[in-house]
Amino acid sequence: MDNLVEEVGEDYADANLPNQHWEKRSFTDCDFTEADLRELVTTGCTFTRCDFTRTDLGESKHHATAFRQCTFDRTVLTRSSFTSCSLMGSNFVDCVLRPVTFTEVDFTLASFVKAPLYDLKLGGQRFRETNLSEADLRNTDLSGADLMGARLLDAKLEGADLRGAKIDANGLRQAKLAGAVIDVDTAIAFAAAYGLVVS
Repeated sequence: MDNLVEEVGEDYADANLPNQHWEKRSFTDCDFTEADLRELVTTGCTFTRCDFTRTDLGESKHHATAFRQCTFDRTVLTRSSFTSCSLMGSNFVDCVLRPVTFTEVDFTLASFVKAPLYDLKLGGQRFRETNLSEADLRNTDLSGADLMGARLLDAKLEGADLRGAKIDANGLRQAKLAGAVIDVDTAIAFAAAYGLVVS
């Protein structure tokens, strides 16, 4: 079994590293600010508290990779894909996200405030305690998603598919649900969140 390659506090700022293939590498407190990482492929890697401010990750592909408490500020993620990944506790600010593909991703404690997440397929994914305040989720597939504890203040959900999604009372009160597609259980939970009695 290959040993994990570990890097701590390394400076990759402004690095020109397109078309890289990284496998089983660990990066902690590393700076990737304004680095060119287009078409980067990662497998089984771990990034902890890394800074991807203004980094170009366009057309990158990530499988079974964890980005924990990382900063994505004005990061380019166009045509990137994340499969069986964790973005736990990471913060996304003014990123170029679309089009992007997320499959079986854990977004627990991540922040996507005001993020353009419309028209994406995010069904069945984990958004526990994720900050989605003012996020644009119009026409997004969130069917079966776990949104328990998620902050949905003024999140736009018109046309979103929320059938089978788990949303707590706070989320149901915070989000703009007009026009969203929901199932009977969510409708009952919505009524209960506003103090109505369904009989």
